[in-house]
Amino acid sequence: MRLSRDKVNVLARAVADSLKQIDEVEFVEDPNTIRQETRKILEDLLNQEEKLDQAARQKIESQKRTILEGSQEWDILYRKYYNEEVKKLGV
Repeated sequence: MRLSRDKVNVLARAVADSLKQIDEVEFVEDPNTIRQETRKILEDLLNQEEKLDQAARQKIESQKRTILEGSQEWDILYRKYYNEEVKKLGV
């Protein structure tokens, strides 16, 4: 799923605001820097997820016969291949 830059910024702000509410958390950087780093981390995670998605889809497309997206077989293969890609990352 692709998120717009604005939505990622909203999420980053929500994470930074939530961290501010935790008594055990103390910011040593200004809140804007924390928000920017959070946004960068979220964007990196979303990019990794997109690569996993593309790899799983490519494996399905490389099958000898056509498997229609949305079919039960496609869903099963997608989960299988997606999980294989995640395991390759060591997650």
